[in-house]
Amino acid sequence: MNQQNYQCSIAADFTPGEAFEGINRVNEWWVKNVEGSSEKLNDVFTVHFSGEVFVTFEVTESIPGEKIAWQVTNCCLPWLKDKTEWNGTSVIFDISPSGDETQVTMTHIGLVPGIECYDGCEAGWNQYFKGSLFKLLTEHAGVPH
Repeated sequence: MNQQNYQCSIAADFTPGEAFEGINRVNEWWVKNVEGSSEKLNDVFTVHFSGEVFVTFEVTESIPGEKIAWQVTNCCLPWLKDKTEWNGTSVIFDISPSGDETQVTMTHIGLVPGIECYDGCEAGWNQYFKGSLFKLLTEHAGVPH
């Protein structure tokens, strides 16, 4: 059976540049408590959730209006047997024009069905990427954690 990385797309009437800028404003759509910067190549940032839960990323690709890639360098997901299950995974945002709209496709490479985190993490990405980021890009106000 071929394991599929988590992937989801949103599209609406926003420009590729607006999508790029919005994704970089992590604290406005995903988690309010962000340490560091997520705006340019080699930036390192950590998203902090409640308690000891955190994920640290390095920006490994940043092409304005086209693509953003983050590599997980450290994490603590204490409800999992392997608290560092996301380590080594990557989150990729591909931005492209689609007719009169712009499409953003997010792929979390390494988040595949069968790993312990998949169901909960899929629900979380659906909430924050499909819901909150979409609202930030279309209504100018996301709903971060």
